Amino acid sequence: MDREVIEQKLSSLQRCVQRVQAALPAEAAGLEDDFDKQDIVSLNLSRAVQLTVDMGAHLLSLQEGPAPATMGQTFDLLAQRGLLEHDLASRLKKSVGFRNIAVHNYERINWAVVHNIVKNHLGDFSEFARIMVKQLDMK
Repeated sequence: MDREVIEQKLSSLQRCVQRVQAALPAEAAGLEDDFDKQDIVSLNLSRAVQLTVDMGAHLLSLQEGPAPATMGQTFDLLAQRGLLEHDLASRLKKSVGFRNIAVHNYERINWAVVHNIVKNHLGDFSEFARIMVKQLDMK
């Protein structure tokens, strides 16, 4: 595992999580009406998703087995190989859906839902980071 690359991605992930935490208003209405906060939250959540996918794919590349065909499948394979708990993998896989909406504007973003997700699941990225740090320490 290229330790320097993973450490850089972990640092970026931490920064993304911090930016989302700092920008998220206490109530969903504060996000619905503030375009700057929307941009900060959506951009940094999208980056966080991409970073976790990148690190997960890198970890998978070091093991035997097929490479993921999709971003979401990265988390499925990590769980199947015992590197992530299935619940965390499922939640991270769902985050790919948000990333796709935010990046490709497939649907109009429901900021109340985004607010709820951040309030309840932003810690998933930190949990993933802790797992990656353990993987680095094992190498």
